[in-house]
Amino acid sequence: MASPKDEGFLTEEQRETLRIAAQKAEALSSSPRSKAGLAENHAKGARNVRRTRSGKPVRVKKDGAGGKGPWGKLLDADTDSCIDPNDPNYDSGEESDQLDGSTICNLVHDYKKSITTIIKEYFSTGDVGLVATDLRDLSSDEYHHFFVKKLVSMAMDRHAKQKEMASVLLSTLYADVISSSQISQGFLMLLESVDDLALDILDAVDVLALFIARAVVDEILPPAFLTKAKKTLPESSKGLCVIQTAEKSYLSAPHHAELVERKWGGATHITVEEVKKKIADLLREYIENGDATEACRCIRELGVSFFHHEVVKRALILAVEIHTAEPLMLKLLKKASEEFLISPSQMTKGFSRLNESLDDLSLDVPAAKSMYENIVNIAISDGWLDPSLLKSNGADEEYKDEAYDRLKKYKEEAVNIIREYFLSDDIPELIRSLEDLGAAKYNPIFIKKLITLALDRKNREKEMASALLSALSMEIFSRDDVVDGFVMLLESTEDTALDILNASKELALFLARAVIDDVLAPLNLEEINSMLPQNCRGRETVQMARSLVSARHAGERLLRCWGGGIGWTVEDAKDKIIKLLEEYESGGDIREARQCIRDLAMPFFIHEVVKKALIMAMEKKNDRILGLLQECFSEGLITVYQMTKGFARVKDGIDDIALDIPNAVEKFQEYVEHARKHGWLLPSF
Repeated sequence: MASPKDEGFLTEEQRETLRIAAQKAEALSSSPRSKAGLAENHAKGARNVRRTRSGKPVRVKKDGAGGKGPWGKLLDADTDSCIDPNDPNYDSGEESDQLDGSTICNLVHDYKKSITTIIKEYFSTGDVGLVATDLRDLSSDEYHHFFVKKLVSMAMDRHAKQKEMASVLLSTLYADVISSSQISQGFLMLLESVDDLALDILDAVDVLALFIARAVVDEILPPAFLTKAKKTLPESSKGLCVIQTAEKSYLSAPHHAELVERKWGGATHITVEEVKKKIADLLREYIENGDATEACRCIRELGVSFFHHEVVKRALILAVEIHTAEPLMLKLLKKASEEFLISPSQMTKGFSRLNESLDDLSLDVPAAKSMYENIVNIAISDGWLDPSLLKSNGADEEYKDEAYDRLKKYKEEAVNIIREYFLSDDIPELIRSLEDLGAAKYNPIFIKKLITLALDRKNREKEMASALLSALSMEIFSRDDVVDGFVMLLESTEDTALDILNASKELALFLARAVIDDVLAPLNLEEINSMLPQNCRGRETVQMARSLVSARHAGERLLRCWGGGIGWTVEDAKDKIIKLLEEYESGGDIREARQCIRDLAMPFFIHEVVKKALIMAMEKKNDRILGLLQECFSEGLITVYQMTKGFARVKDGIDDIALDIPNAVEKFQEYVEHARKHGWLLPSF
């Protein structure tokens, strides 16, 4: 028996008692609306109080505890319960060990106050090790499920950076500091309180679903947690919606692990300067060890394929500055090209960027130009550099005049195509016109012209320009084209502002909208900023775009910044696609189905119609839906690019589909043959 002096000692039974009481205290204090009710009813016995949906405290029955001659429950929260010194079994040592309700509430309150400070500091510093140390110093391991709940709930109302940090922290603390059962218990508490969270965080259901999906992907939550949680939640609870969203929207999607890990930035959520430092370090390490395979692995792990031109540029600079490094760098770049690690466009862009700065490099290395030309000749002869680079670097005046004439003609054609698009709203026709021009190298100029013309028009044309940009980025424009186009726009911001007073603000909206539409990655904003002159007004525009993207509910606001058409989300569109296909499959009218597809007003998302139609044809064993695809294709409602992309998405997920539809592979092959016969697919498929 413990002595009265051992005030910090707790028996195993008392620890269990403390845990149960702490859960009760959390249930009573989880919402700010219940605090008044808790204070009002504390003197009457907190165990007899619960909250209704509106947060109002009400008295309930005692669950069998109390009444005439009772023994009571394991732990009574009533403070008027005490040890009787006249009891024959009285032991004075029990007085110091007794834990009443108010003591437990104080312990929980102090713990929560401490972890709130720890979490805020972590969001500022990002120091995971410090969090682990601070949690251990609290010596309250049995409360760590509260930490899980508090961390996630605080991150839910913050930016993507903090959400990513919260997920990383949970993965790091898992098993070492926080047990598996505490992780599960913390997420279960979040599911139970999501109705309250949704009052302050409008997208709480979706955000919590993503946190749970991320925890499953990171293997800190077992997949069985979702099934078990369903059984404990009321049917009307939003917690069930969270689980359904996690299962259907995230964990059942093809390549869901990569999708979930990168949803908040993931491995790519670093600054341009950090990426440049990593590139410099890996290249210098490569010079020391000469292991090209290891260097390629490091480049791949950077996860910034749109920034590989920086790898090329820095490798070339080292080849010029360090004579002995030249063969090593040529070997690395050739290997990266052959393995399709660095794309031809990124390779050419890297060489072009160095060519533009050769004059500065020549101040330090006088032979820089001749060395660069030698490297270019070797790269072209070995087949891993586009020969057109020589033409772009040539100094022949006749060639320059010819190039100028071609560019001038292209600009005139582009302006006519854009003006026609603003009148007809026909994206497929515009894409065909661009393909007929056959001048992909001028894509950035087209983007500049498109947005410049839209800036001086009404919101309708601005919305059309953003929708077109999204469609082109999925069809024929690369992300590099978009980046270069915006750089050209921002470099001329001051000139544009002479004619359009609010040009800077409108350009910021176009930039931010491009990020929301996944035309640009968030990191591209920093890349664009680094490519602008130091005192360029465009830098202020980029900063404004960053603020717009990081604002609360940025997605919804930016999708509607110019009216946004009907402003549907992707999930809304998916639901409407399924409904229209089901209606058509059950005997609906083909003209009505075509009109519903047209009413979606999302030409860049029609591949989803193709995908859902193919899967439904397999499930229902009804090839009637193929007739709808044929009609839409003939009418130009579904382009060959969107059709090919829809087939490609089904092909990517055919293994998962085959789990539910045993003959899916055979049926899909039949559909592919049918599509090729009718000219639906690109030859490259």
